[in-house]
Amino acid sequence: MKILSADHVLPISSPPIENGAVAIDGVMIAAVGTREEISALFPQATHEDFGEAAILPGFVNCHSHLEITAMRGFLDSVEHDFRSWLLKLNTTRNEKLAEKDIEISALAGAIEGARAGVTCFGDVGRYGKAGLEALKAVGLRGVLFQETEFSPDNKTAADDFERLKVKFLATREEGTKLVEVGLSPHSPYTVSSSLFERIAEFAIAENVKLSIHAAESIEEDELVRNGEGFFIDVYKKFGLEWEVPRCSSIEFLSQTGILDAKPLLVHCVTASEADIDLIAKSDSRIAHCPKSNAKFGHGWAPFEQFLDREIAIGLGSDSVASNNICDLLEESRFAALATRNRPGRKRFVTAAEVLEAATLGGAKALGLDEKIGSLDAGKQADIVVVSLSNIAQQPVIDIHAALVFASNARDVVISMAGGEEIYSKGKVTKCDESGLQVDMRRIQNSLSSKPDEKRPVT
Repeated sequence: MKILSADHVLPISSPPIENGAVAIDGVMIAAVGTREEISALFPQATHEDFGEAAILPGFVNCHSHLEITAMRGFLDSVEHDFRSWLLKLNTTRNEKLAEKDIEISALAGAIEGARAGVTCFGDVGRYGKAGLEALKAVGLRGVLFQETEFSPDNKTAADDFERLKVKFLATREEGTKLVEVGLSPHSPYTVSSSLFERIAEFAIAENVKLSIHAAESIEEDELVRNGEGFFIDVYKKFGLEWEVPRCSSIEFLSQTGILDAKPLLVHCVTASEADIDLIAKSDSRIAHCPKSNAKFGHGWAPFEQFLDREIAIGLGSDSVASNNICDLLEESRFAALATRNRPGRKRFVTAAEVLEAATLGGAKALGLDEKIGSLDAGKQADIVVVSLSNIAQQPVIDIHAALVFASNARDVVISMAGGEEIYSKGKVTKCDESGLQVDMRRIQNSLSSKPDEKRPVT
């Protein structure tokens, strides 16, 4: 038994506790209360007091792409053209990155997350095993979503599904108590309607979690509604037949039965009132990625409307190829500022609301809220300690505002998953970081030449 205490404890599921403490028994939270209360309950427990700090649930990054961490900054020159960004990403990954490079990239991303207080990832990976092994190596919790290949043609749906199923089952065999495996049909324009239907049936029958990029941009909306622009020339170039849905992306997913599987829908920037109604009624979830959306110029998702419809919504950094850092405190800050400044906003979103999205909301979005996301007795001890000792954070008048508007990843002092410290005293505790920066520089050099465009696997 051990006790962690600090000037502030934020259970998230209940109001903050000044001079608070959390008692941990193995992997579980035993009790939460004031320092005095918890010390009296467990007088024999070891006690670590962090003083000027906040203890809160570990951050849940419910949408990432760890395996492309090595592409940080590599695609920025084409991010004004999302189609070119996607094609460059995938041709580079296929032609320039060896399997070992992808493994190193994923590990670097997982370590960055742990250092930033992320204790759980919803990670999407084309090479799923790389992300899975990275999460395991660092000691993180998560759901690894095995992504589909580029498969927009109904004629190949049966074969596409069988290949995906084989890969998924093999990856799922490597799962652990902390890391489970789901599926990610990439998007409405890269996966055929027939393949979506097969995946939906499989996911519902086998209780498999799904994550899908959806309603991400105006270009996507024009493509799925009207069959114009974005990706049409790609289908033609490779002789592929893609059926135009002639409706919104969310309506299309509903028609395929995917929403019946309660998927995690990533982005939802262009979601209309009718789309939001479909999402809410189906109990689907949303991963809100405000920084990535803004970096592409895709617009502002109606975050406060998702909250007000009581949709399970968490925050995602997306890849560092489209965000450049994995920092859920900064993501929370940007989520608040972006939605407050969004044309047509309905109301102000508070610091407390975005902090909940970064923790309990993300846990709900990943279907893990019975285990994590709040500091409650009986939940697993996924915990982060954030220092509040920097002069730039002082004075701490409103703890939610201090964390969201005046703190960042560098203020994290401890990350804990399942009762075990995975980051402490400036180092990750479960894997060796030595040589990682050398490896990343080597990969950087391998990305210097431009690959020829081949068949996309977006």
